[in-house]
Amino acid sequence: MWLFAIAALVSCGRFGAVYPPRPVQSPSPPVADPAPSRIVVHVAVTSASLKTALDDAVPKIGEGTFAMGGQRRYWWQRMPLDLTFSQGRIVLDAHVTAKVDVGVASPEFSIDLHVVAEPVINTEYALKLQGVEVKATSADRKVRMAESLAGVLDLVSSQVTAKLKEFSQDLKPTIAKAYARVAVPIPVPIGEAKGCALLKVLGVEAGPTVVADGIEKDLAIVVAPSVTIPCAEPDANVPLPALANVATLVSGPFTVTVPVAASYEELTRAMGVVFTDGKYFFSAEYPKLYLEKPDLYESEGKMVLKMHITGPVHKFGIDADLDGDLFLTGHLSVIDNELAIPDLEPTIETRNFLLSLKAMTDGDKIRDQARASMRLDLGERLKPVRDKLGLDLTFGDESGCFKGDVDKLEITGAYPHGSYVRVYVAVTARATASMPCATPPPVPPPAPLVGDHP
Repeated sequence: MWLFAIAALVSCGRFGAVYPPRPVQSPSPPVADPAPSRIVVHVAVTSASLKTALDDAVPKIGEGTFAMGGQRRYWWQRMPLDLTFSQGRIVLDAHVTAKVDVGVASPEFSIDLHVVAEPVINTEYALKLQGVEVKATSADRKVRMAESLAGVLDLVSSQVTAKLKEFSQDLKPTIAKAYARVAVPIPVPIGEAKGCALLKVLGVEAGPTVVADGIEKDLAIVVAPSVTIPCAEPDANVPLPALANVATLVSGPFTVTVPVAASYEELTRAMGVVFTDGKYFFSAEYPKLYLEKPDLYESEGKMVLKMHITGPVHKFGIDADLDGDLFLTGHLSVIDNELAIPDLEPTIETRNFLLSLKAMTDGDKIRDQARASMRLDLGERLKPVRDKLGLDLTFGDESGCFKGDVDKLEITGAYPHGSYVRVYVAVTARATASMPCATPPPVPPPAPLVGDHP
């Protein structure tokens, strides 16, 4: 019976098979629709920086007039500020020396300046002070003896209050640089096409302010990943969004899901390890029979591996040359950050053909070799994603340091399409910003992929 079958298959030198059809190619670009993610940045304004900024903002000298038997002048000079923190507010204390013009002499007296204020970051990324309370007191006997001098204390308080309300420390330059780096597209080659994964910035949120030997605050850059083919340049005219203060924000490491594409050409090239000069001789029974021209595509949700089989069959009285196609199908899976097809099996037509050749053992060998070779390590493909949230977010200058660390990359899903496979990569990372920064931060080493071993 099997002799009749093989004779029928090779009598014309070729054979045909019912095979899974290729999908109709869609001209529309791929669309990614992941949920928005947050790149959380822990921002710290050091107490030394804040003290320097406030010391520059509060006037060191002042003068004016007050009523004491007519209009009289006064002068004052402030010593350096002492900065502390209490109950979520900053506390400033300073010693002030004042003089007044009373005619013959200009007596000198001491003033103690005490300031309490709440630090906030407004929608324009400026550190401001709200609820400013300034109190000037004096234990000097000369002030107690001349009640009119008490008016000087109120005048000094008013001058300091006005300056503190004008105080502003701009945090925008450092945040704007991070925003600009996030907006740069991630290259996503798909065969000969050039696509991009774009982390479109939807907004920037800010959590509550923490006062602890400085000002600390979590900022979140809200991004929506998307894929475009061909690569679309981001709109350079889109400004940094206004800061939105929110009641809560999850701090610590963040996770961003980025869509990345891999072409079927790449998956097919991965099979090259089992082919020698483009040929794979698989059968001991038919030593001149070989496979060539592997081709991978998607059909009805399954992956199809097509291979051309060719070569002479001289056995059991048969003298013919095979020239046709074999088809194996399976489901795409993610195994330890590699794309694989672990359930790859011959189609019924291919299996029947191999059975007719009395080569079922070799058929299993073809299947097993194909399964082993159809693994694509996405390490290189993931490198631009890792760099985007790690190396690209590590920079610094005099205004501030920004540092990104990628802790983990994991492929969470893989979905075949007509001409490519889209995989979703979950990047777990951390980001910090320190203002100011004396020297640029060191560049961190790349984070290992999930499953890597030291």
